[in-house]
This record gives sequence, C-alpha cells and structure tokens, in this order.
Amino acid sequence: MLNALIFDVDGTLADTESVHLEAFNHAFRQEGLDWHWSTEQYTQLLDISGGKERMLHHWRTVDPDMKEVDAGALTDTINRLHEIKTAYYENAVNSGAVTLRPGVLALMSEARAQGLQLAIATTTSPVNIAALMRSAIGLDWRSHFLAVGDASNAPIKKPNPQVYMKVLADMGMRAADCVAFEDSSNGLRAATAAGLDTVITPNSFTAHHDFKGALRVVPDLSQVNVARLREWHNR
Repeated sequence: MLNALIFDVDGTLADTESVHLEAFNHAFRQEGLDWHWSTEQYTQLLDISGGKERMLHHWRTVDPDMKEVDAGALTDTINRLHEIKTAYYENAVNSGAVTLRPGVLALMSEARAQGLQLAIATTTSPVNIAALMRSAIGLDWRSHFLAVGDASNAPIKKPNPQVYMKVLADMGMRAADCVAFEDSSNGLRAATAAGLDTVITPNSFTAHHDFKGALRVVPDLSQVNVARLREWHNR
C-alpha cells in the first residue's frame, strides 16, 4: 500500500543546479581563487554528492601535490567557501530565482488530501531546503513533511542510502509503502538501496545518467498523480 512520498530536493523539486553553480563561482571570486566552473565541469562534478565534497575533489584535481599537513587550512577554506556560497544561494532563492518544477506542488497537495505523508531526503543543507520551501510553500512549510533528512542528520552522502534509511525510520514506515522521487543516478542508487520504488524526473544536468532500475522515468511531475503512482507501485 502506498502511504508516503519521499522527495529529493536539488534538481527534483526544483531546477536549482544553475543557481548553485552561480553561487559556487561567486564564492570563488569572493575568496580570490582563480577557479571558475563551467556548466560542463559542474555537470561532471555533480557525480559527487555534496558541495564541500565537490570543492575538495576539484582542489585535489588542480593541486594533486597538496600535502596532508595542509588539511586544517584546506578544511577552513572549504568551510568558508561553502558559507559564502550558501548565503548567495539563499539570497537568490529569496529573490525568486528558483521555482518548483511542474507538477510538484499539485502532487504534494493531492497526496496530503488523500492522507499520504510527505518527506524529504536530500544531501543538501537545512538552510538550502528552508530557503526553497519557504519560497514555494510558506513559513509553515515544515508542517507539510513528516520527516526531513538532510546533510545535518544524514552526513553520508548519496549514493549511500543513509538519508533514506533515516527518513524511513523517522516516519516509522516500510520502504515497500513509499515511493521516492529523484533526478540523478546517485539519488536512484541511494533510494533503491533502501528498498524504495523510485520515480526519476531528469533535468539538463542529469539527462545523461543511467536510470536502470527506476520505477518510471518521466520529464516532470505534471502528468503524475496519486492514482498513477498507486498503479505503478502495485505492479
């Protein structure tokens, strides 16, 4: 029986990645780094879950001789870059630069009206989630979700299933009674490893990913409703 819908955030609920890319490049400029990620570079870096992890990977790529003795200073710099990036992203979202993808709000509203629970399972930070959800749903956005798993309470990033396992535990539900929504292969691997049927809505950054094993791959959620999800889920 279908009892809950679990949503990834970046790329799934909203096309956020282009704004995240702007925010990263802003942070690099602010800190005087000569880094600038192109869309092509960022698309490849999205194979690595987590903003700090992406920056660290890039740093080790451009400076392979970096010594472990510098690890403390490196961590401080990564943290500072991430703070600048997050602030820029939050301001952009608050100014209306990001909106939910087609069909998202309608499906959430229909699901709640039919007694289904909603949850979030993402590798992004609580600040990023709150900025997007406040803008899209309102100040009471948290009351719409039975559970929220994020980088603060499930730090092992996708494709590890930790965040999904936490959300399922927090909801007190079986994976067999839920459907997850993702946009990337890492997200799909995390959700399916937790035992979840997963609907994929690709975007321009993830359209080339391998989605083998997905319950369905659809352009967006505009043609997806609860009845259709129940049909897919019960097959």
